[in-house]
Amino acid sequence: MKEIFLSASVPVPGRGDFYKDADPFLIQNAVREFAIATLGRLRVIWGGHPAITPMIWSICEDLGVAYAESVLLYQSAFFSGSFPDEVTRFPNVVVTDGVPGDRNASLLAMREEMLSRPNLVGGVFIGGMEGILEEHDILLRHHPQAVVLPIASTGGAARVLGLKLSPSVDVDDFDYPRMIYSTLGLRPNMPRGPA
Repeated sequence: MKEIFLSASVPVPGRGDFYKDADPFLIQNAVREFAIATLGRLRVIWGGHPAITPMIWSICEDLGVAYAESVLLYQSAFFSGSFPDEVTRFPNVVVTDGVPGDRNASLLAMREEMLSRPNLVGGVFIGGMEGILEEHDILLRHHPQAVVLPIASTGGAARVLGLKLSPSVDVDDFDYPRMIYSTLGLRPNMPRGPA
C-alpha cells in the first residue's frame, strides 16, 4: 500500500523563532484532520514526536483503525529512555541506531532510513521546527516526484516551507480537510482497510 509521511511537531522556545507564529491548537487540528483523512487509506509514517504520537494513538482508537496495519512509527535509539508512553502500544515501531552523544546525527540516521522507504508517495508538514525543513529536503532527495503539502496556517516551519515553495500560499487557509483530501487524492467516503 502507498505510504504518506507526516512531519509535525509543536514548536518550543529555544529552538529558533518557529514558536512565535505557531498555533498549538491549529497544529492539533491539522494533525487530527490529516489522520482522519489518511488512516486506513494510506499507511502513515512518522518520527514519533512526543507531542504527536499520543494524538495519532487516540485518533486510531477513535476511528477503530488497526494501527498495527495502518501506521509505522520510527524512533531513534538515542531517545530510548524518553519515548512517549504510547510508543509501547504500537506493535510496529522501527528503532533506528543512535549515534552515541550526537542527537543531530541520530536524528539524521533515523530520517534517512524513514524517508528512503520505497512506497512513500508524499509528505504533509504541520507546525514544526528545523526538522520539518530537513525532512522535506530528505524526502525530495529520495522521492523527487513526491506530493508535498505544507500546512502554512499552522505556523512554525510549515509556514516557512509553504512560503518557500509558493510565495503566494494562503497562510490563512484553515480548511484542512479540503487541503488534505484534494492534495492527496482521497475522498471522505473512501473505505478504510488494512494498510
